[in-house]
Amino acid sequence: MHGGFYLGPQDFYQALRDMSREENEKICMSSVGHINQLDYNHPLLSAQRKHARFINTGMMVTLSGAVVSDGLENGTVVSGVGGQYNFVSMAHSLPDARSILCVRSTRGSGKDLQSNITPHYGHITIPRHLRDIIVTEYGIADLRGKTDEQIAIELIKVADSRFQQELLEDMKSKGKVRESFTLPAEYKENYPEKLAGILKSAREKGLFPPFPLGSDFTDEEIALGKSLKDLKALMAHPRQMIKAVIRSFVHKVDADEARPFLERLSLDHPDSTKDKILQHLILLELEENGYLKPM
Repeated sequence: MHGGFYLGPQDFYQALRDMSREENEKICMSSVGHINQLDYNHPLLSAQRKHARFINTGMMVTLSGAVVSDGLENGTVVSGVGGQYNFVSMAHSLPDARSILCVRSTRGSGKDLQSNITPHYGHITIPRHLRDIIVTEYGIADLRGKTDEQIAIELIKVADSRFQQELLEDMKSKGKVRESFTLPAEYKENYPEKLAGILKSAREKGLFPPFPLGSDFTDEEIALGKSLKDLKALMAHPRQMIKAVIRSFVHKVDADEARPFLERLSLDHPDSTKDKILQHLILLELEENGYLKPM
């Protein structure tokens, strides 16, 4: 295996340190430039990278197949391009290789929820002529060699269903998708709740943990991270928020179980009305997410 750098939790680094000489010599540490392109030795590297799959992530994808990964259209730089462009380009240079870019279907929550599959965007990292495979949590869109209409349809199929109709109407208004086209019923159920239902039984068996490759977060921090995210989404809906506040003061949880969570947020002894309300809401979210038992 060739590697350019390591990144992971502390126990991962310890496992590397504990490797025998025989084991660690199986990992060839090299420059990123060597790994990310063919220029160092084109014939040799091309021969070694048979049926290669170059996998990376993006933030957004347009309905033409262009991908946004490093910045926003207002000029904000989110990250460096890194080796992503090289990986994608290499996938097109090698005869049997593919580029796979993984993009979450949405971002934000509540009133701030937005689709990451968008008709167009004012900044791109990977141009449309290098489009290939896009993966969201709802499926795979194989875009290579497709027409503009086929590309738009394939991406709408793996979009969140709360945005599919407006995406389709936008493409029809631009003449990119024929007016008679109707999205097949099997693609109209792309909702987070459906995914949660599919994964529920597996997660109850301990599969699909939040950090499958390990993490330095404590169990309390992982639980609080999810509950705080849910609470933020709740705040976007004032009526639901008021109902939750009332419900939170009615529900009771085991004080001993709750203490580590509250201490982590310094809410074990709230000294203001705001902190008292926040304390109760956090406990309610922890209970509803299964981290605390009701009394």
